[in-house]
Amino acid sequence: MRTPLLALAFLLSLPTLAAPPARNVILVTLDGVRWQEVFGGYDPLLNTKEAGGVPSPATLDKLYKRPSAEEARSTLMPFLWEIVAKRGQLFGDRGLKNVAKVRNPLRFSYPGYAELVCGFVDPRIDSNKPTPNPNVTVLEWLNRRPGFEGKIAVYGAWDVIGPVVNPQRSGVHTTTGWNPITPPPGHDLSEKQRWINHLLATTTRQWAEEAPDALVAEAALEHLVRHKPRVLWLSLGEPDEWAHARRYDLYLQTTRRCDHAVRRLWETAQQMPEYANQTTLIITTDHGRGHTPADWTSHGAKVPGADGWWAAIMGPGIPAKGVRAEGEAWQSQIAATLAATLGEDWCKEEKRAADPLPTR
Repeated sequence: MRTPLLALAFLLSLPTLAAPPARNVILVTLDGVRWQEVFGGYDPLLNTKEAGGVPSPATLDKLYKRPSAEEARSTLMPFLWEIVAKRGQLFGDRGLKNVAKVRNPLRFSYPGYAELVCGFVDPRIDSNKPTPNPNVTVLEWLNRRPGFEGKIAVYGAWDVIGPVVNPQRSGVHTTTGWNPITPPPGHDLSEKQRWINHLLATTTRQWAEEAPDALVAEAALEHLVRHKPRVLWLSLGEPDEWAHARRYDLYLQTTRRCDHAVRRLWETAQQMPEYANQTTLIITTDHGRGHTPADWTSHGAKVPGADGWWAAIMGPGIPAKGVRAEGEAWQSQIAATLAATLGEDWCKEEKRAADPLPTR
């Protein structure tokens, strides 16, 4: 029998076990949201009719202008800054020399989303045409892994998110654009899902390829509650649409509403035993935008700054380090990060994939 001191020495000699991986992942992408607003909040240079199409600059000032960048960003995205930044980590604040970028040189949506969920850049993906992704995504791979079969779901406002996932080949449950919700095999639609389908069929279509974020977020939330997926990807798109339309006021408004949608999703999950304290949340975007009053509305290969990217993550095993200072991060690291938080090794399966984000 060991003496207490010997027993203590024995216990201290044991290797430290790594934190257990999460059971689930919620991935949320906010299309075209700039790192400048994420880390700095409202930009007064864009609060004009000429630069931002703002009909009432005084009203926008009252809503979003604050004495400091820290207060302004918390006003714009309160959930991100009050919860995620305090419990997890953020990448991409260039003011702190943490440079986060997309690797693909095209700097628009399909190449960005493909890079994000595959972990590498494929030069064959060179447009936003709804061509089925020729590459296996981390979602498709997980959908074939023990314990994940039929437990991966994707809800996207933009209809091209469907081809990115390639559900016909991957088998991943996918609902995008104006397409009605369909239940997983063996399930019927709930009353709420039928009502969302009614709204999708009767709502005036502001954009032909993009359904309202509010409806898509509600559909994803209902899927979470009813079907309890292990991995849920919610892709919201209105910030990009309003930025392209040069409406800075509506870009800010919908960014704040996206933040609220993420809060509802997270808080609902934390009230469910299948998710509480067992879930990683990743929030990110597909590309950056220009950084001047003239080009903030645009992105693409020829737009300076459109490679600017950002990401936020919190969950089991993710140290609460807040905003990361210095260093670099890449969009292609999200795929392996998503898998790693679940205890899975995407890089071992896909040799082209970038390593996970350096969260330690």
